[in-house]
Amino acid sequence: MDAVATFTVLSLLLFAGKVLRVRLPFLQRLYLPSSVIGGLCGLAAFCALGDLVPAGIVSGMRAVPSFLINVIFAALFLGAAVPKLRDVVRLAFPQLCLGQIVAWGQYVVGLGLAGFFFTRWCGVPAVFGNLLEIGFEGGHGTVGGMAESFRAFGWEEGVALGYTVATVGMIAGIVVGMALVQWAHRRGYVKSVRTFGERSRNERIGVHEKDGRPSAGLQTVICDSVDSLAWHVAVVGVACLVGVGLHRLIPVKGFPLFPLCMIGGVALQTLAGRLKIDLLVDRVQMERISGAALDFLVVAAVATIRLDVVAAHGLPLAVLLAAGMLWSAGAVLFVAPRIFRDAWFERAIAEFGQATGVTATGLLLLRTVDPETRTPAAMSFGCKQLLHEPFMGGGMWTALALALVYRLGWLPVFLFSLAMLAFWCVCAWVVRHRSKS
Repeated sequence: MDAVATFTVLSLLLFAGKVLRVRLPFLQRLYLPSSVIGGLCGLAAFCALGDLVPAGIVSGMRAVPSFLINVIFAALFLGAAVPKLRDVVRLAFPQLCLGQIVAWGQYVVGLGLAGFFFTRWCGVPAVFGNLLEIGFEGGHGTVGGMAESFRAFGWEEGVALGYTVATVGMIAGIVVGMALVQWAHRRGYVKSVRTFGERSRNERIGVHEKDGRPSAGLQTVICDSVDSLAWHVAVVGVACLVGVGLHRLIPVKGFPLFPLCMIGGVALQTLAGRLKIDLLVDRVQMERISGAALDFLVVAAVATIRLDVVAAHGLPLAVLLAAGMLWSAGAVLFVAPRIFRDAWFERAIAEFGQATGVTATGLLLLRTVDPETRTPAAMSFGCKQLLHEPFMGGGMWTALALALVYRLGWLPVFLFSLAMLAFWCVCAWVVRHRSKS
């Protein structure tokens, strides 16, 4: 019964989030996803009801993110043709430089603040600094995937704090991102900006036009043998199984499962391509499975944030969030114009959205300044994700860095992050220098 109750509550909150977004214009102007709105409704309801909420529902909802993040990462590359690495690097390397600078900078800022100040004056562990990259670059899904790692190292409070960083990052990323868009438009850096007033009613409320609804995917198998959706879910499950097998081979305590599920998905897709059976997996259906998992994950994550933990760490958390947002915005305004010769703001604003929220946030901001895809920003950003996500924002380094801070201490990880930040700054300088020649 607890599983059924948990599912029904999550569904009700997601339903309520969508209804509120349709009915309330100010939520439309904020471009907040229905999952975040529903999660905030759940958080408010749980706080108001207190002990009246069955403990089984709350515990069930808190277990949802750590499960669904494996589904999301397993489906990340399933159904997508694996491009040649050389072609991806050629197209995406300048964008990758910016993405890496922002990501490594979040480690430098977070661990620097935690190690030099927070551990001494606020009584928090040094791993507090990891929350900036985990919550901003990684988002709710990454926090959910790291939940068992936090518990393995005896810091369960990190889960609630991570969800808070992810939630604030997503909301502030959209708000600050839109403010940057307006600033760039006034300065003449971008010409094609679609304001809220220029959008149709259906666009504002987030509903497709009746005559222009896109397909949710192609059925690749005949339903007499197996339902197409069931087949694609099973493929995701097999990719997760590969991840579980790899996880058993890793001796590092607290290493999360979800990056290995991503590797399982890549391995499965590569094998399917070599066996000439990759046509059985449809990329759009995989995106729908991943998208549905992410929406339910965000609802569960936001609704179950422990406000008592957040309040107990209010000061260092506020400083961390402010510093992280300043760093990410600074990269847009200072670094990006020095890397890109064309469409620098379009490329940068997509990176800012992804670095503070999720990939969808970056694409939302990009569509605002480049609605007809007239610049190479969308292609550059998409190819960059193929190289960036396996390592940062929930990738292998995100998972490893947490364990390294516990094993080696914060200073070696901070110095390594600083060195990597310098390395990518040099790479960016080389890219800019070659583009001028």
